[in-house]
Order: sequence, then C-alpha cells, then structure tokens
Amino acid sequence: MIALGIGWGVLITRRYKMGWRLFWIGGAIFVISQVFHIPFNALVTLLFKNGVLPAPPPEWQVLFNAVFLGLSAGIFEEVARYLGCRYWAKEARTWSQGLLYGAGHGGTEAILLGILTFYTTLQFFALKGQDLSKIVPLDQLPLIQQQVTTFWSTPWYLTMLGAVERALTIPVQITFAIIVLQAFTRAKIYWLFIAIFWHALLDASAYYVARVWNVYVAEIAILGFTVASIIILFLLYRQTPHEIDQSQPPPTTYSPMKLELKPIQESSDKIEDTRYTQ
Repeated sequence: MIALGIGWGVLITRRYKMGWRLFWIGGAIFVISQVFHIPFNALVTLLFKNGVLPAPPPEWQVLFNAVFLGLSAGIFEEVARYLGCRYWAKEARTWSQGLLYGAGHGGTEAILLGILTFYTTLQFFALKGQDLSKIVPLDQLPLIQQQVTTFWSTPWYLTMLGAVERALTIPVQITFAIIVLQAFTRAKIYWLFIAIFWHALLDASAYYVARVWNVYVAEIAILGFTVASIIILFLLYRQTPHEIDQSQPPPTTYSPMKLELKPIQESSDKIEDTRYTQ
C-alpha cells in the first residue's frame, strides 16, 4: 500500500517532468478532509445511538448506512479537493497537473492506511505466544484473544485485499481530481457535484455489496468502478488543457517577404499603353 502511493507520484512526476508540490498538496487535502469527515461521522453515529435522530427500520439499515457513508465521503473529500484546487493549488489547471493532484490524494490515503496496517501487524507479531492475561486488562482480554486468533487464522491472500483495493481506488481518486478540475477549466460548478455523486456511488456500492454478499464481490464492484473511471479519465483528456512540451523545438516561424520596388522608366509607348480608350 505504501509502495503504491509513492509509486504513482514517481510515475507521474517523471512522465510529465513535474515537481512533487501538487502531490503533497493533494495529500494534505486528503488529511484535512478527514479531520472534518471522521468527527462528523462519529457525531451522527452518536446522535443515532442516543435517539436524537430517528433510526431507520432494521430492513433498511444497511442501505441507509451505505448511502450516508457514501455521501459523507463524497461531500467532504470532493469539496475539500475543490477548495484546495481553488485557493491552494491554483496552478493545477492542466490534465497532467490534475493527475498529480489526484495521485497525491489517493496516494497519501494508501500510504497512511499502509502505515496503520503495518503498525497493527507488528502488534500482532509482538503478541504471538505471549500470556495475554499479563499484558492486557482482564475486561479486554476476551476481545484481544479473539482478535489475535482471527488475525493468525486469516488466510494470507485475504490480507492482501487492502493492497488490491488501494490499487483499484488510486486511479479512481485521480479521476475525481480531473472531474473537479473541469469546474475550473469549463467554469461550471456542476462538475463538483458530478464528482461528489461518482464518489458517493462508489463508496455506497462497495459498502452495500460487502455487507449483503462479501468482500470479494465488493472488490469486483470496485473493479467495475475503476474501469469506468479510467474511461472517464481519458474521455476528459481531449477536453482538458495540456501543457506545452518544453522538450520539443518551437514551431518554425516565417518572416514576411520583403519586396523591392524598382523605378519604372517612363516612355511615350508605355504611357500610350496605360490610356483608357473608348
């Protein structure tokens, strides 16, 4: 997951000969969006739990959660991406710059999740073979024992799903950035709402499918969104400004021709030829 996040930045910066500034701005925008997004979700969950907000019927619980989580992710992340592009990354107006901006957002998400996963894995390795009753409080002992047992009994290929999901979602994050970029290059704010809708639809679908079926079907659903997003990405390629390739020689220019006017020797015959006759 960490390698994927860094790899996309290396690929785009080298391909288009750009610095890393837009990558780090995209990453910072992701972190800022989560500073507001995560507490908002926690607050709404608490309001439902305390009965302040009416809970949906049990048969609609999964669908409601899918729609809510999808919309909250789409709104917070895409609005943050839009504001970052408007006030911070003001130079990000070309297709290649949009690629790097989106790679920073999705790449940083992958890097942070990779670091978190690595830290969690180290903890489980440290707990392996230990007497948990001497390490953790007694009230948490059953939960920790269950978590350790589940971790070591999980097939290795199932632990790779996180990396697979990051590989599928980073191109989608890049597409989100290109869609948001259209709000500036076309001066139409509805492109922001298209990005919010596409983001919400992906997250809601992945959550719903994972709860109704399983994570494998959810990854297949995400794959479908990835393919569709890549198609959208290249459809917008033709309609987004591009940088001039500085490595190519400038086009040849032609200077205007200089005309020399030679004096004409007048004669009676030439004057006679220029007369108008009736």
